[in-house]
This record gives sequence, C-alpha cells and structure tokens, in this order.
Amino acid sequence: MSFLLRAIASSLVLFSLQAFAGGDATAGQAKSAICAACHGVDGNSAVPNWPKLAAQHEKYLVRQVALIKSGARQVPEMLGIVPGLSDQDIEDLAAYYSAQEATAGVADESKVVLGQRVYRAGNAESGVPACMSCHGPAGEGNPLAGYPALAGQHSVYTSKMLNGFRAGENYGEDDAPSHIMNGSASELSNEEIEAVASYIQGLYLDTE
Repeated sequence: MSFLLRAIASSLVLFSLQAFAGGDATAGQAKSAICAACHGVDGNSAVPNWPKLAAQHEKYLVRQVALIKSGARQVPEMLGIVPGLSDQDIEDLAAYYSAQEATAGVADESKVVLGQRVYRAGNAESGVPACMSCHGPAGEGNPLAGYPALAGQHSVYTSKMLNGFRAGENYGEDDAPSHIMNGSASELSNEEIEAVASYIQGLYLDTE
C-alpha cells in the first residue's frame, strides 16, 4: 500500500473514531487518580518531562493512548498503566482532560525571535515547514486532521519529541501523522528545536 493510501486510510479511521466514540468527563475525573502523579490532577503536569494533557483534543488523546497500549508508540513509563485501561476508560479520561484549562508557560526571551520565525514561517533554506500550518497560529491544533494543540506545552517535552521525530522515530508504517513529523523535523537544527519548543511553551491556548 502506498504512503498516500495509508494516509487516507489513517484519516478515515480517525474520522470514524471522531464520529462514533465518546467519553464521559465526570467518569474520567473519577478515574484520573492513576494519571495525576505524572500529569497533574487537572492535566497540567508540574514536571516538564511529562506532557500537559489539559485542553488537548479528546480524540487525539484517545489515539495516543491506544498507540501506547498497542506498543506502536514506545513510552516505558506507561507500560504499567495502559494494560489496565479499557477502551471506555481511555475515552472517559480523554474527555476529562480535554475539558480542563491548560496553564500558560513562559518562553525564554533570548529564543523568542528564532522560535517565532520557525513556528510561523519555517526555514525555507533548509526546507523546514512552518509549525503553524498544521498546529495553528495560536498553537490550537486541528482536531479534524488529528494535529494536537501545542500551546503552553513544556519545552523539555516538546524538545524531546522533536528530537525523536528528527531521528526517525514514528508509530508504525501505517501511522501517517508521525511520518509527517519525521519529515517536518528532519532538517531542524538543535538551536531551532530549542527555540521553537520554548516559543510553544510561551503560547497561551484560550479555551473560553
């Protein structure tokens, strides 16, 4: 199957999930204690190694946990948690965290100029695309396309993810979104990764 066909198939699966799946945020809150130690009570993790989940798109969260549970996405810290989660548990937790307000972060002022340039315009000379073309001008993401919200995310976590994508890490042959990120990050320099991750941390996602 060509990459284009795999991407179309992946999108159809994603749209199907969006159309038919749904979680209960109240039930998710009751189940969230197992997640709070790393991701915070309301999904705003205090430790920068762990991603903020608050205000993230519900179906994106569902999909990522499913990838981790299947082993397609390797997150060793989650290995003792995901086997005990049912599909409904995952839906409920995603509904709860997506309904929470994300806290704002602060960007390193010395990195804002470069970070903003990469996020909004990319780097034409090296072929790096603008981050906002998929993730939105305010880091709000695109839930219909499956692109996550980024605003306020810890720069440490974002840098780790970008370094992984640049190195070729992805979530399987048929996972189009992670392959897109492989291409997007492939020509980023270390300086650009640090700068754009810091810039993203300083973005604020207004969910009201």
